[in-house]
Parts: sequence; C-alpha cells; structure tokens
Amino acid sequence: MARYIGPTCVKSRQYGKDLESKTRALETKCDINNPPGQHGPSRKRRPTNYGLMLIEKQALRYKYCLLEKQFRNLYQKAARKKAATGVLLLQMLESRLDNIVYRMGFACTRREARQLVTHKAMMVNGKAVNIPSFFVKPGDIVSVRERAMEQVRIIDSLKQAEDKGWVEWVEVDAKKFSGELKRVPDRDELPSDINEQLVVELYSK
Repeated sequence: MARYIGPTCVKSRQYGKDLESKTRALETKCDINNPPGQHGPSRKRRPTNYGLMLIEKQALRYKYCLLEKQFRNLYQKAARKKAATGVLLLQMLESRLDNIVYRMGFACTRREARQLVTHKAMMVNGKAVNIPSFFVKPGDIVSVRERAMEQVRIIDSLKQAEDKGWVEWVEVDAKKFSGELKRVPDRDELPSDINEQLVVELYSK
C-alpha cells in the first residue's frame, strides 16, 4: 500500500515536526526531538541543503496526508498561477475538504477527518461528498450528515474544539454540526513551523 498508515509519531520524530496536531486535549508520549529507533541514529549527520528541502517537503506531505503524486500535482497547479507559489500551495492544502473538516473540529486529526469524508459522513452545501481532495470555496457550508451526528468521536472533537476555539477563517455552529469557510487563510494564520520556500526550491530544481 502506497499510503503510510503507520504511527504518525514515527514520522514526527523522523522529521522533527509535529505532524499530528491533535485538537483534543490528549496526552502524547511522542518526543519529536528524539529520532526514531530504539537507540536513535548511530551517528549524527548534518543534512545537506537538498536534504533540508526534502525533509520539509516530506513533512508537509505527511502532515496533510498526501501521496507524492498528489502533492506534486498540487504544487504544479499552484506554480501555474500568478501568485506566491509557496503560500498558494499552503492555501490549497488548507482548502481541501479533509483539512476543513479537521479545522472545523469535526475530527481530532486530519487522518480521522479523511476517514469521515471517505465514509460519507460529511456534506458540502447539503450534498454528500466522499472525496478528501475536494476543494472547499469561501461561502461553502460543510456539515455532518444526520446519520453521523451521534458518533461519539465527532461529538467529543466538537466539544474540545469549542473549548479551544476555532481558527478565524471558519465559522462553526456546534449545535447544528455545521460550519462555513469564510475566506482563504492568510500566510500568518497558517503554521509557522512550515518553510514552504524550501519546497518550492526543491521542485524548481
């Protein structure tokens, strides 16, 4: 199977970044500063410039649960437009339905959000959509299907998200199990630990 389905903590430790970004207040034993392996790496090596670019790209790809071909196609689509390619790439990643479901608090992780979408638990503008890569546009309404509203994981995730607060570019009505994408997020509203310029440099080679 091409898609990685193992522990996210392993990848987080491998790339030194939090790739899970759980919305629930759950304790984690994942130490991202501790490389994977029982004893860690046998010897420390200073990564090359190419190595740094590759690490950044791989970390971003795993963070948003994309395959290499999907990620490259998304980059090429962003590169064809007259805008900052790196920022546009991040905005396109954030506009995917599985990510919007995660941002609205219907799921505690992006992987769980992807599962909800593929299991036809989510709707966009009143129509069921089971394609995680579906692009949500500003003004679109994302909601939970009636038959899925009783799922404990969705109720718990929404409760935790409500306590923690939502990002400013989405508006969620927890009682109605629905939310609206108000606008595309600005760069300063996205994770600061991402260096999208390294990804652009990698694909520009």
